[in-house]
Amino acid sequence: MTTQLLNTLYIQTQGAYLRLEGDTLRIEQERTVLRQIPLHHLGGVSLFGNVLLSPFLIHRCAQDGRELAWFSESGRFQGRLQGPISGNVLLRRAQHQVLESSSSLLYLAQRFVEAKLRNTRLVLQRAVRERGETQALSLALYEHESALRHLPQARTVDEVRGLEGSAASSYFAVFGDLLLSGEFRFDGRNKRPPRDPVNALLGFVYALLTTQCTAALEGVGLDPQVGFLHALRPGRNALALDLIEEFRAWWADRLVLSLLNRKQLAPKHFEERPGGAVLLSDEGRKVVIVAFQTRRQETLQHPLFKEPVPVGLLPHIQARLLARYLRGDLPEYPAFVGK
Repeated sequence: MTTQLLNTLYIQTQGAYLRLEGDTLRIEQERTVLRQIPLHHLGGVSLFGNVLLSPFLIHRCAQDGRELAWFSESGRFQGRLQGPISGNVLLRRAQHQVLESSSSLLYLAQRFVEAKLRNTRLVLQRAVRERGETQALSLALYEHESALRHLPQARTVDEVRGLEGSAASSYFAVFGDLLLSGEFRFDGRNKRPPRDPVNALLGFVYALLTTQCTAALEGVGLDPQVGFLHALRPGRNALALDLIEEFRAWWADRLVLSLLNRKQLAPKHFEERPGGAVLLSDEGRKVVIVAFQTRRQETLQHPLFKEPVPVGLLPHIQARLLARYLRGDLPEYPAFVGK
């Protein structure tokens, strides 16, 4: 699959070969030309898995300051070409400057949380349509509507975190009601370690998604550890945790509910460890990873593009939009809200 978004070319076709032909980039697979693109249309190229480049193309991209980023087929960041001229230092400088500006910091925190609230509300509204309205679901929806109303009036990042925390508590209070299978119970969020299969599954999918967000941020030259909503801590990818908030309910939670409600996972796919920790078994992890990768390959209509885009590219799109906002190329950061 070959996709061009925001002047970046994403190559996911395994076995593809990219080479330089004049001032164009030529994409071939088994000696068949798939596409030919003028280089001046491209600001960067992201390569997933088994994709080869000719040395001349690599040299030309380095010479022009055109970004090349390599990822595994599953989306894990591998490396990035650093030419003699790079805007990454200026981008990271802009990223750090946000920490010194209370207004910019507050704005981005609000954008991440607003997207999370809206996407979580979609999950709750879907539950109401499918199962009927209950007092608990109505209360959770009210909490999210209230948080969305008060969010623009928040004056500090701590106030934003408080609104997000209250809404999240109401959401997880009814999350168990969204499970159709009587084989699993959910009595609240717990982690480090998870104490039941549902929390084990949530934690594992969140980890997969955080890896995707971390890779996307690294791919555009942002520092994943310098976040705006989540507090900075040594070894913590705070910005990746910020970005995952846009996708947590819409992508991760919906995948968890699908796996359990469709009975793709059963109690046999979980193991209890000494001390009470519950983890996915090897077989269970395989089921989840296959479902996660299948979801990545599905397409949807992004509000900013005419053509459908793969779900797996959403973190990369949002990371690039965030980078553009930080550079001053965009007046606002358009956080992702699904449908």
